[in-house]
Amino acid sequence: MHATPDTVEAAAQRVVVFFENLQPSDLTRLETIYTADACFKDPFNDVQGIAAINQIFAHMFDALDAPRFVITQCVQQDTQCFVTWDFLFAIPRMNQGATQTIRGATHLVLREEHGMWRVAVHRDYWDAAEELYEKLPVLGSLMRWLKKRVNR
Repeated sequence: MHATPDTVEAAAQRVVVFFENLQPSDLTRLETIYTADACFKDPFNDVQGIAAINQIFAHMFDALDAPRFVITQCVQQDTQCFVTWDFLFAIPRMNQGATQTIRGATHLVLREEHGMWRVAVHRDYWDAAEELYEKLPVLGSLMRWLKKRVNR
């Protein structure tokens, strides 16, 4: 009996399903998604390795209420994958737990290791000023004022 060979397409789909269903207990399976030396970068983090990536997601679950990703589109070509998403969450003790949304995109580079395709590069793109800072009570007022001044 032979195992079905892994493909880049299957890996891209595996990543999408993983993030759409991500729960704290899934962090023990990051090695099935990322290469051991994977690089992860977003507006707040720039790390390498599964342990460091695990810390980012663990912090997300500790700091936010009900965080989840909704994948809105996935385009895969060769070893590159581009995913757009909505990140929904609530900030404890803010806005009576109202759901917040950050819209962003992720560029993934997949690499084959030992017969399995995994993410070697994960780069998130989203506007921290518009998607996060403007939604905070005091800082949001300042950010909106600055935006108006710049656009004059």
